[in-house]
This record gives sequence, structure tokens and C-alpha cells, in this order.
Amino acid sequence: MRVLAAAGRRAETGARVFNLSAGQPSTPAPEPVLAAMRAVLDGHLLGYTEAPGIPPLRRSIAGHYRDRYGLAVDPDQVFVTTGSSGGFLLAFLAAFDVGSRVGLARPGYPAYRNILQALGCEVVDLPCGPSTRFQPTVGMLEQLRSDGVELDGLIVASPANPTGTMVDADDLAALAAHCAGNGIRLISDEIYHGITYGDHRPTSSWATDRSGFVVNSFSKYFSMTGWRIGWLLVPDELIDPVDALAGNLAICPPAPAQYAALAAFDAYAECDGHVARYATNRDLLLSGLVDLGVDRLAPADGAFYIYADVSHLSDDTGRYCYRLLDDTGVAAAPGVDFDPVDGHRFLRMSFAGSTETITGALAALRRYWGTKG
Repeated sequence: MRVLAAAGRRAETGARVFNLSAGQPSTPAPEPVLAAMRAVLDGHLLGYTEAPGIPPLRRSIAGHYRDRYGLAVDPDQVFVTTGSSGGFLLAFLAAFDVGSRVGLARPGYPAYRNILQALGCEVVDLPCGPSTRFQPTVGMLEQLRSDGVELDGLIVASPANPTGTMVDADDLAALAAHCAGNGIRLISDEIYHGITYGDHRPTSSWATDRSGFVVNSFSKYFSMTGWRIGWLLVPDELIDPVDALAGNLAICPPAPAQYAALAAFDAYAECDGHVARYATNRDLLLSGLVDLGVDRLAPADGAFYIYADVSHLSDDTGRYCYRLLDDTGVAAAPGVDFDPVDGHRFLRMSFAGSTETITGALAALRRYWGTKG
């Protein structure tokens, strides 16, 4: 976020910025959602809603799983949340106590670690690299257990931030089954579902077992980050605790966004058009970085990130990001945000922006790295 703020200050001066740091779409919400919001503002009182969300939206989300995944989901198991962030907070509070041990991949989304630690949970790092495609495995969990480390929870993200890597269907099923069989509460982060490339197709952990949570959101695929609207799939035995927590923490999710989000499921074609642009940008950035000698890259199966090992350029990417921004106008996220141990060697670059931003960034990097290294 500090790099993003620095990029904003640079742009205010009129200097050129090629923003590869922002982890969000550069497109507005789908047109059906915008139209629905206009109607909502004219025709709704917009008071409090039920804590789990308005019933029509919960039914529509359940229908999304029926239509896109072939899964039967009871709308009572669906909780609308204030973005995926609100969903994580509810899931962690309902599932874990102070001192609970929760495993997560390193590198990974920093809010997992930060929220868990704020709640008094113990984060158990699962160092993940190219050998496991930056994803946790059943073997890692078994090794922990043999070492005497009993997990209470596990967070899996597929596609993942910052790497874009995915857990294939068989491996996700194995992780879900292992967790269910060993009393480990699985939190499956599925917020980048819909944004995948090539033959990669996302599957939900609930296709295997429903003792864990599924976290999803309208932010990424549906291009609605600032609307702060997401959802949880909640195990039956935790519906009442989550309901109580939701009502006390936020009363309800944002009412205008709830009503407008009903129209998101009429916008698959528009959203798939965004994914086609991401695919073009992905190919440009991957090939461009390799041409520039940056070829140790995580497989970008989905989402809109490339996680690059740039240790031949810097061993302190926290500082290097500011140098890169000052000298080239290219804004990237430092790997230390995602990996406090090895992230100093990595940069995360987002290709969610325009194709012109990608080509401009590559041209700037070509000039810079060609002369300074």
C-alpha cells in the first residue's frame, strides 16, 4: 500500500506511472450492476438487512455454485460479508481460539497472518517454493504432525496471491480430505475463481468436504473491489456462531452493494471479457520479463499476478521498489509483503491494468535494466 501511495503522489506531479502494484481490476463494476445500483438508490430505503445478507442474494450465490460448479449449496449456508476480509474475520473468529495453530503457505496474502496474529492465533508457516508450485501439500501437513505440530486450521488459496498458482482438483481434494480426517478446519480462499488461464479450471473445496469454510468475493472476477461485498460458505455446525458474530461486528453487509450484486450473475460475458484482457497482459508480461533476464517466475495459473525472483538485481526489494518507481515510473509490490523470510528477493507485478500499461512498463524496464542492471 505504501508503494501504491507513492505511485499516486508521483502521478499527481504529472510524471508517468506504470502501475503494476495494485491488486485490483482497472475496470468498473459490470454494467448490469451499475444499472441495478441506480435503481436501488432511487427505490430503496436502504436500512439494515439481515446479518447474513438479503435472502435473494444468498439464493443467487447458491445458484452460482449450482450453475458454475455443479454443487448443491443451501442458501442458509451462504453468508454475505463485507468483502472477503469480513469473511476471513468471521471464519477465524468462529473456527479458532487464542493459541490455535493455523498453517498457511509462505508466500501468501499478508492479511491472513495479520488477522490471525491479532486474534491471538499461532501462525505456522509452510514454506512453499517452485518444487510444490508455491502451494502447500498433504506431505507438508503429515511432516508437521510427525514433528509434533498439530494444526487447528489451514488456509489454502487457489489461485493464490501473490503467485497466481493453483492447486489442481486432485490435490485440493486430498488437502480437504486430510483436513477433515484430522480435525483441521480448512479455510479455502477462492476469491480469484473465474480468473484462470489455459487448461486450468478452479474447483471448490466443498466438492470434497463441507467441514471447512469457503471464502469468495465480488471484488476480483466481478470487478467490484470498492463495493466491499463478498461471501462465505459456512459449515452447518458453525452457522449460528457466524450469525451471532456477523450481527455484532457489522450488523449487516453494505445494503446498496447487496442489492446491486444481485445483477452480477447476469454479467458473466462481460467479466469473461476482462479475463481475456488479463490473459493478453499475462502473456506480454511473462514473455517480456523472460526477455529481460527475469526468468525465475511462479506459474501464473490464475489471478493477475506474476511473482518474480529478482535476486540478481536486488537483495532488498523493499527498498528496490522505491528506486524502481523513482527511476522508471514502474510500481511493483515488494515480496516482503507476502513472505517475511524470503520475500526480499521477489517482486509481485500485477497485470490487471491496461495492455498499454504493460507495454509501457516493459519498455521502461528495458531501458533501465539495459543500462543499470
